[in-house]
Amino acid sequence: MGRTGVKLPSFCLNRIRPHVRVRSPPVQTQNDAKTDQKNENSGDVIKPVKPFGRKIMIVVDSSMEAKGALQWALTHTVQSHDMVILLHVTKPSNPAGEVTSKKIAPRASEFLESMKNMCQQKRPEVNIEVAVAEGKEKGPTIVEEAKKQGVAMLVLGQRKQSVTWRLLMTWAGNRAGGGGGVVEYCIQNSSCMAIGVRRKSKKIGGYLISTKRHKDFWLLA
Repeated sequence: MGRTGVKLPSFCLNRIRPHVRVRSPPVQTQNDAKTDQKNENSGDVIKPVKPFGRKIMIVVDSSMEAKGALQWALTHTVQSHDMVILLHVTKPSNPAGEVTSKKIAPRASEFLESMKNMCQQKRPEVNIEVAVAEGKEKGPTIVEEAKKQGVAMLVLGQRKQSVTWRLLMTWAGNRAGGGGGVVEYCIQNSSCMAIGVRRKSKKIGGYLISTKRHKDFWLLA
């Protein structure tokens, strides 16, 4: 007849005791709790809410430089949860330079719609919006619009400029002008991170990236 109620030594219990990791429940905000309770009572299907990412503004026009910058941003910078704002800058329709109407011109509207469709085909999961800004000087108009929209990043296409032109721009204090002067102005004066993008030659490949800290940084991509 075997003995019952035998007490095992403590070291034996330690060996057979299962190791269980206790995970704390996910943090739920008060608003989430109210939403869950509401959905339970009403019987509605709970739809997951997409997390909100960054706002990235890309300046677009009909130039090859702008199209190259857009292509680079969609491929190398924009993430799934980001919102992309395609900004097109036009001259004021009023001869006095005053913005009199917020209505988008038909040609600009068609152009932006085609650019938006192209972006949605390439990145269907990204939210794409369009915006038009009028201003006498392109650089300050872009900077002001980026600040108004609260974007985290500003992307612009940059042209290749000669050494003489760069010296003249440095002497002029990088004022807002045409072509690359606009990009330089935005990089230096934007409240968010501004990136100038220029496609390298087809033979070498890659892009030249300019920011406030880097000038013509070669990115092989």
